[in-house]
Amino acid sequence: MNLFRNFDINASGLTAERLRMDLISNNIANANSTRTPDGGPYQRKVPVFAEVLDQAFDANGRPVSRGAGVRVAAIENENKPPRLVYDPSHPDADAQGYVAYPDINPVVEMVNLITASRAYEANVTAFNSAKDIFRTALDLAKI
Repeated sequence: MNLFRNFDINASGLTAERLRMDLISNNIANANSTRTPDGGPYQRKVPVFAEVLDQAFDANGRPVSRGAGVRVAAIENENKPPRLVYDPSHPDADAQGYVAYPDINPVVEMVNLITASRAYEANVTAFNSAKDIFRTALDLAKI
């Protein structure tokens, strides 16, 4: 039995949500990037989360899977077509005068950032609750 299992699970959630917030910040920062090292406009990046399972045994000795947190399985580029803006004076304009911008909606990114922030706070609250339970148990043991 692992006493610190709750802390490990919450830490994995904190790490995943922090990475998600980093990607959202990067998406907002590059909303107007028309050039990348790979060529073309920046592509929005999205994390793919996957459940982490531990193998345990029930009271009868049979193996069972139980949740052990979350991990980032991949960071994928969103393959949406770029937003074309007519600006013939732009250095990245094509022969017709259109510039390809990333199709990033700042409102959607802000909503996703708030969602990630709330999930991060929920993990902090769960972490602190587990810490309070352990502290109370230790105080009871002193008596």
